[in-house]
Formats: sequence, structure tokens, C-alpha cells
Amino acid sequence: MLQIVIQGRGGQGAQTAGHLLAAACFAGGRQVQCFASYGGARRGTPVSSFLRVDERPIRLRCDIERADALLCFDASLLTPALLACADAATLVVVNSAHDRAHFAALLPGHHVLPVDGLAIARRHGLGRIVNSALIGALARATGMPALATLRRTMAQGSPRQAAENLAACEDGWQAVDALLHEGAPR
Repeated sequence: MLQIVIQGRGGQGAQTAGHLLAAACFAGGRQVQCFASYGGARRGTPVSSFLRVDERPIRLRCDIERADALLCFDASLLTPALLACADAATLVVVNSAHDRAHFAALLPGHHVLPVDGLAIARRHGLGRIVNSALIGALARATGMPALATLRRTMAQGSPRQAAENLAACEDGWQAVDALLHEGAPR
């Protein structure tokens, strides 16, 4: 079972990202479970979305205690509280303009893939909404869902600016693809 914690700030699309990833994985034939956690004040405050993906039905009904992957929409949220659910094998995809060396020093032992989701979002006219770029990045890093399935789901699940969101998603995918082909461990 793949367990993913998505952490962002209200308004960045963390909850929507969880639902889109769940829909794409389900469309790809996987079983999914997706739920969010946020307080009453959402804009700008931390928001978490949790996603489980498996080949078999998922019967767990609890928070994710050990994540296989963290998708972090704001590098300032990489706090000890968030990292408590991560171990050295946990993949961390983070929205940041910093390079891998920066995170190697900051998070030694973790497999960190920084993607400048903000630059991608702005390039495609999405403002500060980084979820599409980071969905693509995480999908490439984990190998699921397949890009074709993700494209279909994004096209159907983006009520506004569908073309822009799809382009940002593909750019996020390509950014991680480039990082993985640098020869660095995943």
C-alpha cells in the first residue's frame, strides 16, 4: 500500500490534489482512500490531505502514521511535526526553487525532489495554485498514476483553466523526470 501525506496552505490546492490523485489512481485500476484535515480558517493555514493507494480494498480507517511519500506545497511546512511520519525511505516532493543539495543538508537521509511549482504555476497563468504541477511531479516520482490516466483525470477534474492545469501537471512530471535522470537516488 502506498501512503501519501499532502501538506499545503489553504488556497494552494492540497485537498483538490488529493482528490485528483485519488481519482486518477482509481481510474488506473487501484483502490483508493482520500481524506483531508483542516481547521475552520483555511486560507493560508496548514491543510493536510491523506491518500492511500493499493491493489486490494483498503480497510484502514485511521490517519497515516508512516508515509511512503510526502507532497509538500510550501517548504516552510517541512517541520518536525510533518517529518514525524517520514523515515529515511520516505520520498519528499517539495515545492521549492532550491536544488537537491539544499535539501540534502536540511533533511539528511531523505529522498527529496524539489520542484519549483510556483514558477510552473505562474508560467501557465495559475497564480499561486501549485497543485497541478506538484501532482505531476509526485505521479512521476511514484510511478502512479500513469501519465495518460493522469491527463484524462486532470482534463475532466479541472473545471476552470483545464488546459493550463494540464500543462502545469506535465511540466511537474518533466521536472521530476529530469531530476531522476541526473543519476541521483530516488
